[in-house]
Amino acid sequence: MDADIVKKEDGSVELRPSEDLSDVQKAIVIDRIDEYDWKARVVGVAELGKRWKRNSGGLELPDAGSLQERAVLFRSGYDGLLQGSLGKSDKYDDPVISLVRERIPISLFYGVISMILIYGICIPLGIVKAIKHRTWLDNVSSIAVFSGYAIPGYVLGSFLLVFLGARLDLFPLSGFVSENFSELPLGAKIFDLFHHAVMPLACYLVGSFAFMTFMMKNNLMDNLAADYVRTATAKGVPYSSAVFKHAFRNSIIPIATTVGQNVTLIVGGSFLIEGIFDINGFGLLQYSAILEKDEPVVLGVLTISATLMLLGNVISDLCVAFVDPRIRFG
Repeated sequence: MDADIVKKEDGSVELRPSEDLSDVQKAIVIDRIDEYDWKARVVGVAELGKRWKRNSGGLELPDAGSLQERAVLFRSGYDGLLQGSLGKSDKYDDPVISLVRERIPISLFYGVISMILIYGICIPLGIVKAIKHRTWLDNVSSIAVFSGYAIPGYVLGSFLLVFLGARLDLFPLSGFVSENFSELPLGAKIFDLFHHAVMPLACYLVGSFAFMTFMMKNNLMDNLAADYVRTATAKGVPYSSAVFKHAFRNSIIPIATTVGQNVTLIVGGSFLIEGIFDINGFGLLQYSAILEKDEPVVLGVLTISATLMLLGNVISDLCVAFVDPRIRFG
């Protein structure tokens, strides 16, 4: 980037592109936060001459040649990606891949358990609600599900910490496991792990129940009203067979598409819930890296998240092909 950095008498900083640059070149966005904790940006001809003030004060400004375009910065951050290297964290002074390797299993534990409980409870509940539509069971379950949906996970977490953790002392207040976890026998380790996981899992589950339950219910009700189900029952097929053998399989197809979409959520976790319960998971790592401006960790997290999103799309296609008899590979 051909530009000059001019330090004014009042201490402010002005970035001036060279006059020989075209208007298009002048409008190129430069966004760089380096170890001096300052930002320089060219936003266009109309805003040229705007000042960017430094907050640290007293530090020598780098040369204009140290400024790089955004594409160059991302390329330099991914130099070792093919060798399995995501750089070294500026905050922890450890390789990013080692930080991710430590944090992902924690978020993965909560994510997998949450998805098993969500699909394992919401699908049967949706089926029952569709069959028992407009009965007392459907009405009561709808009130319970929507009440949980109205409460944000982090609000529920704060409530559980105060009442079940602090006042009643039923569950640990923070952490993934106890400090003496390594000294416990196998049975005590399993109990300690799930004892710490009860309140965080409740926060993970509360927001997803309504969506998944009513998706299953509405899909099944639409298929139960279809002509092929009425024809099957008219020809003597038992109602239970018409529901589970025909209508259910078509109703589960939209549910199958959500499996891959949840891959990023399963691994990524929730930084709000992890922050409330002081769980050093992958979500909290992302949040702290942004706050600390830890550029290598942020780039590493973006890389992993993008990879998981692509993997989730593949998993969704495979799940749909498994439940939909109309789709076959070959």
